[in-house]
Amino acid sequence: MSISPLESFRIPVGEGAATRDIAVAQRAGKTPGIFWLGGFRSDMAGSKAMALDALGAEMGLAVTRFDYSGHGISGGDFDLGTISRWLEEAEAVLARTQGPQIIVGSSMGGWLALLLARALLRRGTPAYGMVLIAPAADMTHDLMLPGFTPLEHESLQNKGYIDQPSAYSDTPYRITRALIEDGEQHLLFGGVIETGCPVTILQGGKDEDVPQAHAIKLVTHILHDPVTLTLIPDGDHRLSRDEDLARLKDAVMRLVEG
Repeated sequence: MSISPLESFRIPVGEGAATRDIAVAQRAGKTPGIFWLGGFRSDMAGSKAMALDALGAEMGLAVTRFDYSGHGISGGDFDLGTISRWLEEAEAVLARTQGPQIIVGSSMGGWLALLLARALLRRGTPAYGMVLIAPAADMTHDLMLPGFTPLEHESLQNKGYIDQPSAYSDTPYRITRALIEDGEQHLLFGGVIETGCPVTILQGGKDEDVPQAHAIKLVTHILHDPVTLTLIPDGDHRLSRDEDLARLKDAVMRLVEG
């Protein structure tokens, strides 16, 4: 079987001084396509994104990946990043796809996936399905803010940012006041979460960044759409082991095959 070609290109998102140069990698193929949304500080060359690209190549499915501004090889300043900004970029890249899409979101990408699905549903063109990996819905409000120390709260107000050490990088993660404040505009847990499509959630039982209780909370808010939660007892936040990637690909193919 011949493998469909992979095209790499860039698109401008935003206007004027706020324009960002967004890097996209897109593999042609059948629909439903796979649309990847990475996590906070991750990029489209990570193991889960590449596993999905390999799945698309193997099965002849369209796959679209991209880097948010300030991430990977896209332009833009990470410190200017907000949920609104990254959601705008996701919508712009999604507009470059053809046909129905399965939205796959990891961590922060899970939050963006839910917001994107809601926007699509309101337009009358719902997503084909969703796979969420350790979805960090409402992460700025529910997962970041409660963990800040008094000194960090003071720095956030006075300096406009805090720097936190990360288990995934040698350099600390900068969290800005703009990110926290903008996140308040996109909170989902205040009511029923509508996706308009089947949802599969993969959650690690040993995830220290997005605890399993957060995934369970998300399930209790998705009342009108079929949702499956798979808890992987020994799984961590990344869920990037070979067996985790196999579960991810299986979850996607179950949606593809209906």
